[in-house]
Amino acid sequence: MGLFDIFKKSKTTSDKNDGAPPAPDKNIVRLGRVAADKHAQNYDRLEAIQALGAVGTAESAAALLKRFTFYIEPSITDQEEKDTAFEGILAAGEKAIEPIREFCVRAESLTWPLKLLQELLEEDDYVDELLSLLERFDTEYTKNVEPKLQLIAALEGKKRDDVRAAVEPFLEDVNEPVRFHTVSTVFALEDPQSAASLCKTLIDEESVRVKNRICEGMLARGWTVPDDLAEGVQRALPQGFRLDGKQIKRSR
Repeated sequence: MGLFDIFKKSKTTSDKNDGAPPAPDKNIVRLGRVAADKHAQNYDRLEAIQALGAVGTAESAAALLKRFTFYIEPSITDQEEKDTAFEGILAAGEKAIEPIREFCVRAESLTWPLKLLQELLEEDDYVDELLSLLERFDTEYTKNVEPKLQLIAALEGKKRDDVRAAVEPFLEDVNEPVRFHTVSTVFALEDPQSAASLCKTLIDEESVRVKNRICEGMLARGWTVPDDLAEGVQRALPQGFRLDGKQIKRSR
């Protein structure tokens, strides 16, 4: 009996449990265990991934998502397996969205799940999902900042007022790389209303590269410094920049 054949039996038994929550499909559980086993034989793992991709259910999508939690050598095999898992999840369509959401909550990296959501959702719905995921984070210390960084980066260029409102608080994040990438995302929104928040960050910022990024962005866009922040900005400007009236300029 092949891997694809084992699903034929499970369809008849599921009809007997009308009204009760469906029990986990033992075949999917077994295949998912192989697909998520870093130490399994490569051909066994790939065959399990292919079989799960043929099912097209929320349960099979959840099992396939686990393949994105580890890396194997050689890289070409790793990429092939992840690409196959990716296509198998997409085959589940809308049924895959909830498992992807659940996966994102505990994932150490969001690279693949965010790609999946972008493929499965319309643009506005995709941005809504990004904002919903970002709501789980605050500006305090966290051991793994990668998901936060990836969400902020994914929102770059998504020109909506709610995106600006959601992203700007991370200008005060305790993690310097988060602040740096937040500055880039805020500028990519191209909203002059962000000038005040950026100037406040400049005044309090200790990182030279963050200060420089803010000054370069303000200069490139010609955004003006609010009157009530001008004195603080003047004191906080890094080497190479000056305040000329209400605008940041390069020093002569």
